[in-house]
Amino acid sequence: MNCPFCGYYDSKVIDSRDVNDGIRRRRQCLQCEQRFTTYERLQPAGLFVIKKDGRREEFDRDKLLAGIRKACEKRPLEGDIVDRQADEIEAELYRMGSTETPGAVIGDMVMARLKKLDHIAYIRFASVYREFEDITTLKEEVDSLAGHSIINTADQLPLIPPDEHNDPAEKRRRLKR
Repeated sequence: MNCPFCGYYDSKVIDSRDVNDGIRRRRQCLQCEQRFTTYERLQPAGLFVIKKDGRREEFDRDKLLAGIRKACEKRPLEGDIVDRQADEIEAELYRMGSTETPGAVIGDMVMARLKKLDHIAYIRFASVYREFEDITTLKEEVDSLAGHSIINTADQLPLIPPDEHNDPAEKRRRLKR
Protein backbone atom coordinates (compact mmCIF):
# COMPACT_ATOMS: atom_id res chain seq x y z
CA MET A 1 0.00 0.00 0.00
CA ASN A 2 1.53 3.30 -1.09
CA CYS A 3 1.27 6.21 1.32
CA PRO A 4 -1.46 8.65 0.19
CA PHE A 5 0.61 11.58 1.50
CA CYS A 6 4.12 11.00 0.17
CA GLY A 7 3.67 7.96 -2.09
CA TYR A 8 6.22 5.82 -0.25
CA TYR A 9 5.73 2.12 -1.00
CA ASP A 10 5.85 0.73 2.55
CA SER A 11 3.87 1.17 5.76
CA LYS A 12 3.33 -0.65 9.02
CA VAL A 13 0.02 -1.77 10.44
CA ILE A 14 -0.76 -0.14 13.78
CA ASP A 15 -4.24 -1.59 14.35
CA SER A 16 -6.54 -4.11 12.63
CA ARG A 17 -10.26 -4.57 13.25
CA ASP A 18 -13.01 -6.60 11.65
CA VAL A 19 -15.74 -4.45 10.15
CA ASN A 20 -18.96 -5.45 8.36
CA ASP A 21 -17.57 -7.42 5.43
CA GLY A 22 -13.84 -6.87 5.71
CA ILE A 23 -10.91 -5.59 7.74
CA ARG A 24 -10.09 -2.02 8.75
CA ARG A 25 -6.37 -1.37 9.14
CA ARG A 26 -4.76 1.70 10.64
CA ARG A 27 -1.36 2.20 8.99
CA GLN A 28 1.65 4.46 9.41
CA CYS A 29 4.00 5.40 6.57
CA LEU A 30 7.60 4.34 7.24
CA GLN A 31 8.95 7.47 5.53
CA CYS A 32 6.77 10.48 6.46
CA GLU A 33 5.13 8.79 9.51
CA GLN A 34 1.64 10.01 8.54
CA ARG A 35 -1.22 7.72 9.53
CA PHE A 36 -4.02 6.55 7.26
CA THR A 37 -6.75 3.92 7.17
CA THR A 38 -7.27 1.14 4.65
CA TYR A 39 -10.21 -1.22 4.24
CA GLU A 40 -9.79 -4.70 2.88
CA ARG A 41 -12.66 -6.75 1.51
CA LEU A 42 -12.75 -10.21 0.03
CA GLN A 43 -13.23 -9.98 -3.73
CA PRO A 44 -15.41 -12.95 -4.60
CA ALA A 45 -15.42 -14.57 -8.02
CA GLY A 46 -16.69 -12.36 -10.82
CA LEU A 47 -20.30 -11.31 -10.92
CA PHE A 48 -21.69 -10.03 -14.19
CA VAL A 49 -24.69 -7.82 -14.84
CA ILE A 50 -26.84 -8.48 -17.89
CA LYS A 51 -27.83 -5.08 -19.26
CA LYS A 52 -31.16 -4.28 -21.00
CA ASP A 53 -29.54 -4.54 -24.42
CA GLY A 54 -28.09 -7.98 -23.64
CA ARG A 55 -24.51 -6.86 -22.97
CA ARG A 56 -22.70 -8.38 -20.01
CA GLU A 57 -20.75 -6.05 -17.77
CA GLU A 58 -18.76 -6.87 -14.66
CA PHE A 59 -20.56 -5.84 -11.46
CA ASP A 60 -19.20 -2.54 -10.20
CA ARG A 61 -20.00 -1.69 -6.58
CA ASP A 62 -18.86 1.89 -7.12
CA LYS A 63 -21.41 2.30 -9.91
CA LEU A 64 -24.15 0.96 -7.63
CA LEU A 65 -23.00 3.26 -4.84
CA ALA A 66 -22.94 6.29 -7.17
CA GLY A 67 -26.53 5.63 -8.27
CA ILE A 68 -27.80 5.35 -4.72
CA ARG A 69 -25.82 8.42 -3.62
CA LYS A 70 -27.22 10.47 -6.50
CA ALA A 71 -30.78 9.53 -5.53
CA CYS A 72 -30.09 10.36 -1.85
CA GLU A 73 -28.23 13.59 -2.56
CA LYS A 74 -29.23 16.44 -0.21
CA ARG A 75 -31.60 14.20 1.75
CA PRO A 76 -31.51 14.08 5.57
CA LEU A 77 -30.02 10.59 5.85
CA GLU A 78 -27.31 9.18 8.09
CA GLY A 79 -23.85 9.44 6.56
CA ASP A 80 -23.18 5.72 6.19
CA ILE A 81 -26.70 4.57 5.27
CA VAL A 82 -25.94 4.66 1.54
CA ASP A 83 -22.82 2.52 2.01
CA ARG A 84 -24.80 0.03 4.09
CA GLN A 85 -27.48 -0.20 1.41
CA ALA A 86 -24.85 -0.92 -1.25
CA ASP A 87 -23.18 -3.50 1.03
CA GLU A 88 -26.50 -5.26 1.61
CA ILE A 89 -27.33 -5.37 -2.09
CA GLU A 90 -23.87 -6.64 -3.02
CA ALA A 91 -24.00 -9.33 -0.31
CA GLU A 92 -27.46 -10.40 -1.46
CA LEU A 93 -26.25 -10.68 -5.06
CA TYR A 94 -23.39 -12.97 -4.02
CA ARG A 95 -25.70 -15.02 -1.77
CA MET A 96 -27.92 -15.67 -4.79
CA GLY A 97 -25.03 -17.78 -6.09
CA SER A 98 -25.41 -16.87 -9.75
CA THR A 99 -22.50 -15.46 -11.74
CA GLU A 100 -24.88 -13.42 -13.91
CA THR A 101 -27.69 -11.18 -12.71
CA PRO A 102 -30.04 -9.05 -14.82
CA GLY A 103 -29.67 -5.33 -14.20
CA ALA A 104 -33.41 -5.19 -13.54
CA VAL A 105 -32.95 -7.38 -10.44
CA ILE A 106 -30.36 -4.98 -9.04
CA GLY A 107 -32.54 -1.97 -9.88
CA ASP A 108 -35.49 -3.56 -8.11
CA MET A 109 -33.33 -4.25 -5.04
CA VAL A 110 -32.28 -0.60 -4.92
CA MET A 111 -35.85 0.63 -5.37
CA ALA A 112 -37.19 -1.65 -2.63
CA ARG A 113 -34.63 -0.31 -0.16
CA LEU A 114 -35.08 3.34 -1.17
CA LYS A 115 -38.86 3.00 -0.89
CA LYS A 116 -38.44 2.10 2.79
CA LEU A 117 -35.65 4.64 3.35
CA ASP A 118 -36.77 7.90 1.74
CA HIS A 119 -39.68 8.74 -0.58
CA ILE A 120 -37.87 11.47 -2.48
CA ALA A 121 -34.77 9.34 -3.07
CA TYR A 122 -37.06 6.55 -4.26
CA ILE A 123 -38.82 8.81 -6.78
CA ARG A 124 -35.48 10.21 -8.01
CA PHE A 125 -34.10 6.73 -8.59
CA ALA A 126 -37.34 5.44 -10.10
CA SER A 127 -37.56 8.35 -12.54
CA VAL A 128 -34.19 7.38 -14.02
CA TYR A 129 -34.45 3.60 -13.63
CA ARG A 130 -37.97 3.29 -15.03
CA GLU A 131 -37.32 6.00 -17.64
CA PHE A 132 -40.60 7.85 -17.14
CA GLU A 133 -41.60 9.33 -20.47
CA ASP A 134 -44.27 11.73 -19.28
CA ILE A 135 -45.59 13.43 -16.18
CA THR A 136 -48.61 11.11 -16.01
CA THR A 137 -46.44 8.04 -15.43
CA LEU A 138 -44.48 9.90 -12.76
CA LYS A 139 -47.71 11.07 -11.09
CA GLU A 140 -49.03 7.49 -11.03
CA GLU A 141 -45.85 6.36 -9.26
CA VAL A 142 -46.07 9.20 -6.71
CA ASP A 143 -49.77 8.43 -6.13
CA SER A 144 -49.02 4.75 -5.57
CA LEU A 145 -46.27 5.72 -3.14
CA ALA A 146 -48.59 8.09 -1.26
CA GLY A 147 -51.12 5.28 -0.81
CA HIS A 148 -48.50 2.76 0.27
CA SER A 149 -49.33 1.79 3.87
CA ILE A 150 -46.08 -0.03 4.70
CA ILE A 151 -43.89 3.06 4.54
CA ASN A 152 -43.30 4.88 7.81
CA THR A 153 -43.79 8.52 6.87
CA ALA A 154 -42.91 9.71 10.37
CA ASP A 155 -39.25 9.50 9.39
CA GLN A 156 -39.79 11.52 6.22
CA LEU A 157 -39.35 15.27 6.07
CA PRO A 158 -42.51 17.04 4.92
CA LEU A 159 -42.48 18.62 1.47
CA ILE A 160 -44.38 21.60 2.88
CA PRO A 161 -43.54 22.75 6.43
CA PRO A 162 -46.48 22.10 8.81
CA ASP A 163 -46.95 25.79 9.70
CA GLU A 164 -47.75 26.59 6.06
CA HIS A 165 -50.55 24.01 5.96
CA ASN A 166 -52.67 25.92 8.45
CA ASP A 167 -51.54 29.53 8.06
CA PRO A 168 -51.99 31.03 4.55
CA ALA A 169 -50.55 34.35 5.79
CA GLU A 170 -47.28 32.60 6.72
CA LYS A 171 -47.17 31.03 3.27
CA ARG A 172 -47.59 34.46 1.59
CA ARG A 173 -44.90 35.95 3.84
CA ARG A 174 -42.42 33.22 2.81
CA LEU A 175 -43.21 33.74 -0.86
CA LYS A 176 -42.49 37.50 -0.62
CA ARG A 177 -39.00 36.93 0.79
